[in-house]
Amino acid sequence: MQLTINRIDTRYVLDNEGGGPWLVFIHQLAGDLSVWDQMAGYFRHGFTVLRYDLRGHGESGVSPDSFTIDDLADDLAQLLDKLGAPSAHVVGLSIGGMVAQKLAINHADKVESLTVVGAPAFIPEDARPTFARRAASVRERGTASIVEATLERWLTPEFRKAHPEVVEQIGDTIARTPAEGFARAAAAVSRFDARDALPSVKKRTLVVAGQHDVGTPHAASKLVADAVPGARFELLNAAHLSPVEESQRFSALVAGFLRDST
Repeated sequence: MQLTINRIDTRYVLDNEGGGPWLVFIHQLAGDLSVWDQMAGYFRHGFTVLRYDLRGHGESGVSPDSFTIDDLADDLAQLLDKLGAPSAHVVGLSIGGMVAQKLAINHADKVESLTVVGAPAFIPEDARPTFARRAASVRERGTASIVEATLERWLTPEFRKAHPEVVEQIGDTIARTPAEGFARAAAAVSRFDARDALPSVKKRTLVVAGQHDVGTPHAASKLVADAVPGARFELLNAAHLSPVEESQRFSALVAGFLRDST
């Protein structure tokens, strides 16, 4: 299904067999809503589960202009409005975790609880050129050129060896991501900084990190938990995509957190 959000055609999938509280999953950079397929299957009987493709990802349109993480949070707020959701439990992975933080900061009325997965509180200044280089490389050579290196960062060697079919699907999603969509989103990530506003977040917050995440070290994720009053921090035996590698532990962790939040 598609809706036009802030002039961008946006794909979303709604699973509402349970007709319960709204639960939104936001995917990673160079990903799409399919990364949450397993979680949607788990939670759809007790929640109204919303997944969607960020601008320039999956089947959503590419933004003609540059944008910020705040703009992506505005996109989600408007999507919730158009779907008639008064508020939602929000789970975001990687760039999705940054969007989730900004939604809780800028649109607090839309957030019932906040789960931030594999995302920092800010991008250090010395790391910003890395995103600029990736964007430039992808614009020149396409997203297929970053598949191998990205998978090595996202998933542990043990998981990649044991689950080649999952690795192939995630690699295909990376390769299908429009180059300009990736580049504009990478630029937005490079400018992300929520440190000053996180102490104002009053929603129940869970922060999940991967013990082997080299892209977003767990110490960087812990800064989110340290900044949000009363936030809980959990470390899983995974790299960047902990909801994929540790799907059972992740779903149990989120389910327990959501039970306490509803």
